[in-house]
Amino acid sequence: VSLNAWFWSTVFHTRDTAVTEKLDYFCASAVVLHSVYLCCVRTLGLRRPALISIFRAFLLLFLACHISYLTLVRFDYGYNMAANAAIGLLNVAWWLRWCLQNRPRLPHVWKCAAVVLLLQALALLELLDFPPLFWVLDAHALWHIGTIPLNVLFYSFLVDDSLYLLKANSDLFKAD
Repeated sequence: VSLNAWFWSTVFHTRDTAVTEKLDYFCASAVVLHSVYLCCVRTLGLRRPALISIFRAFLLLFLACHISYLTLVRFDYGYNMAANAAIGLLNVAWWLRWCLQNRPRLPHVWKCAAVVLLLQALALLELLDFPPLFWVLDAHALWHIGTIPLNVLFYSFLVDDSLYLLKANSDLFKAD
């Protein structure tokens, strides 16, 4: 999902058309919603597949309605920003709550918390725009540059967390 968003963001920033702009915005919305979905799966666990399926369906329906409104009714930049910010805040609160609850038993959870907090700090670049530095680097460009190392850190968290889950699950099977 993120690679697709980066691809369309690159296309849009190299060839600004109405279609590439919409693909950039819609894929960015998909990334925010996908992060909420991943948080749901990780925090609720795979022991509740029906609940996760219902939540996934709700998120997909929300994305479809969001895209439909922006495509068929009105391409409203303010609404798009507000919708993504609201979902982003839900995402931040949910991940941070999970990180705080699991900090004592998961030593790698700091990576997730750092990514979530740093992404919020970077989001200020999107909200508080400023003229380009050296006529090249504006707030939006710095936002894109800043997200690159955070993906490396989040991937490191995912690897550590996956190894933890594999070990925890293998210990459960050994006990049986």
